[in-house]
Amino acid sequence: MERTSDQGPPTGWRRAVARAPIVLYRRGLGALLGRRLVYLVHTGRRSGRRRDVVLEVVRRDGDAVIVCSGFGTAAAWYRNVVANPDVTLQSGRRRTAARATPLDVDTGEDLMADYGRRHPKLAARLARVMGFRVDGSDEDYRALGREVRFVRLDPSA
Repeated sequence: MERTSDQGPPTGWRRAVARAPIVLYRRGLGALLGRRLVYLVHTGRRSGRRRDVVLEVVRRDGDAVIVCSGFGTAAAWYRNVVANPDVTLQSGRRRTAARATPLDVDTGEDLMADYGRRHPKLAARLARVMGFRVDGSDEDYRALGREVRFVRLDPSA
């Protein structure tokens, strides 16, 4: 794996494009996006205000979902859920309270390698967006898994 840039979270028009799915969820149309994306409502760590983000599902484990912070610990949503792990999760039309649990780096390596095997083209494209170049090998995806952070979102019973 090679770092191609020190690119952080998107800004300008890229941020607007990345946040476009939020508009669909806010208007009750999130089900149009399928089960591959989830809408996460969380609390700002400093402001205490409501914040939201749409994230890609890396893996489903029963009702729980695992998502990735492609910009590691720099992403505001990641820092917010570490500080305030009680969140609201929406997938399709189902909206529920959930608890966010950051996963360890070893687990992240395994998750990223598995994701790279299951979705090779998408994983390579996402790596580029995050500022990395991968060769498609498990070793490269494991290295990328050490750079990004994964969070498990467990719906409340």
